[in-house]
Amino acid sequence: MLNFELYTPTKVIFGKNTESQTGEIVKSYGAKKVLIHYGGESAKRSGLLNKICDALKTSQIEYALLGGVVPNPRLSKVNEGIELCSKENIDFILAVGGGSVIDSAKAIGYGVASGGNVWDFYEGTRSITACLPIGCVLTIAAAGSEMSNSSVITNEDGWLKRGSKSDLGRPRFTIMNPELTYTLPKYQTACGCVDILMHTMERYFNNTTMELTDHLSEALMRTVIMNSKILLTKPENYRARAEIMWASSISHNGLLGCGTDGGDWASHQIEHELGGLFDVAHGAGLAAIWGSWARYVYQENVERFAQFAANVFDIPCGSNLAEAALAGIEAMENFYRLIEMPVSIAEMGIHLTDEQIETLAYKCTFQNTRTVGIIKKLSLDDLANIYQMAKI
Repeated sequence: MLNFELYTPTKVIFGKNTESQTGEIVKSYGAKKVLIHYGGESAKRSGLLNKICDALKTSQIEYALLGGVVPNPRLSKVNEGIELCSKENIDFILAVGGGSVIDSAKAIGYGVASGGNVWDFYEGTRSITACLPIGCVLTIAAAGSEMSNSSVITNEDGWLKRGSKSDLGRPRFTIMNPELTYTLPKYQTACGCVDILMHTMERYFNNTTMELTDHLSEALMRTVIMNSKILLTKPENYRARAEIMWASSISHNGLLGCGTDGGDWASHQIEHELGGLFDVAHGAGLAAIWGSWARYVYQENVERFAQFAANVFDIPCGSNLAEAALAGIEAMENFYRLIEMPVSIAEMGIHLTDEQIETLAYKCTFQNTRTVGIIKKLSLDDLANIYQMAKI
């Protein structure tokens, strides 16, 4: 077990009809004019956007609107938001949506408050020094961005998908009403469940463990697996939606990394390049590559993979840890199949060429200047092998 720091300053307002409190909560942070940042038409069609606007009006808070955020949020939209905030003298950003909207809001907040080219923060060439305060009304349980310090943005120039981390970007509050997720399409719900599981597994697969953190992670994974099965046939089951929404936040707020080396994160890095180049849904991309990554690296820490099999899927370990480890990997892939997620890149309709595999591996290593992963440090050739394994 390693020394650790845990910082989770986000206030959580959880439960039915909590979005009606938005105006008074935003006002408590001294906001005068708010940017309401959102995604597509669903926020309008559902009536949620009007409800948020009315709540701000009731609290005598001015606002401007900026919609159009897409999955794998774009740098161009971020720059549009920075310009709008400067023009309208925005002093608070309210993200109404899921991880893509929240990530975009964080990037806008960095750009307005820190100045300069916001992409510098995602390339790692400049440090974030400030951020406009951010709040969230969560509509998709998936990314965990509502309580995390991370943000991922796609730059259309080169289609680079890069992340940045700063505690300055942690939302001041997040409003979570599981009812707002009732109308999510089955595919989006499944993608979200994969994302939650993967945030947990990225931390779980490490080389320095803490027993309590392990048990918390294993319980969260079992909870998400069980409740995602319920939602296959009962999308308006409040308890299942609530369990998954809370799991989304817990999976990515830092708690599940306490006492460990921080986890592997290679699967995310591998998927980021797929998302950048092919604009795939993040959860689907993670499901498509995870099994290939796991089979490529499991022998580096076979005990860990066997523990995963035993404590998440009740697979007996016995004396053959390798056999148990592989059975655990297969069990997770079978779960992905059950919720209609892909377990290969081809299942997403993408048929990689050798040239594309070389490009993906090269970009993932930041032009062959780094390795990725903790369980096994993956070089350019290793990453190409994993993309090759995952392609069919």
